[in-house]
Amino acid sequence: MSSRVTFTSGGEACVGYLYGQLTATPRPCVVLCTGFGGTQDTPALTANARLFADAGYVAMTFDYRNFGESGGSPRQLVGIESQLADIHAAVDCARRTPGVDPDRVALWGTSLGGGHVVTAAARGAGVAAVVAQIPFNGFPRSVPGRSKSATLRLLWAMVVDAARGLLHLSPAYIPAVGGPGDLAVMASLEAQQAIAGMTTRTWKNSVAPRALFEMMRYHPGDWAPDLKVPLLVCVGAEDRETSLATAAALAHRAPQGVLNTYPYAHFDFYRDDVRRQVTRDQVEFLDRVLRC
Repeated sequence: MSSRVTFTSGGEACVGYLYGQLTATPRPCVVLCTGFGGTQDTPALTANARLFADAGYVAMTFDYRNFGESGGSPRQLVGIESQLADIHAAVDCARRTPGVDPDRVALWGTSLGGGHVVTAAARGAGVAAVVAQIPFNGFPRSVPGRSKSATLRLLWAMVVDAARGLLHLSPAYIPAVGGPGDLAVMASLEAQQAIAGMTTRTWKNSVAPRALFEMMRYHPGDWAPDLKVPLLVCVGAEDRETSLATAAALAHRAPQGVLNTYPYAHFDFYRDDVRRQVTRDQVEFLDRVLRC
């Protein structure tokens, strides 16, 4: 069971859902942040929320502005600063919720969201702990399996969409996920298999590629030294989307960083068997640092 909540960020109405029981005795809460172009109703995210709720936490999911049930336009446009502001607003919403202990709210994020939670917490989001799963920390120099011609096609799509943005025209969307050789932000067999048969009411395989220019300048690791709360970073040794070295740097640079490495690729973390293993470790970390 989940209950719907709303909050405002940047003048836009954002929608979230609470999982777990809200009791008279305040309980710790985990605020979950999606990855690039993700929405809160994807099966992987709702399954994570339920696992945290089963472990005794209140779990809160939400949609960034421009995505899912939240307001904002253009639709399907990722904005780094706007999403960071949405995370701060989501945490404020969770801390105000009756039945949530405002001093025991943790941030959890995956992929781009995994980078966001480090940045947001370092900027003073008011949380007590952070879990960053397969976190984004800058683009790799090259993506294995992506040809030079595919890279140039993607770059051209970014330029065209950025130009349309400057002219206040609607985005020139491309798929977020595709197969090898496709024009997509993430183009691999593993990415394609991860969304095959995925049931979701709001997620769309469509994004405005201009966002990738902003992501080129975005390195959450720059903020990691300022993080004043415990951080768990969960990385995949076979990850081709967020490389092991760049993701692990978040844990190495954070004063209270802990690194867990798993023998998996990026999209394996959304499989049921892997999710249960990794989430169990994340719950143990949160139980320890939040003294649950």
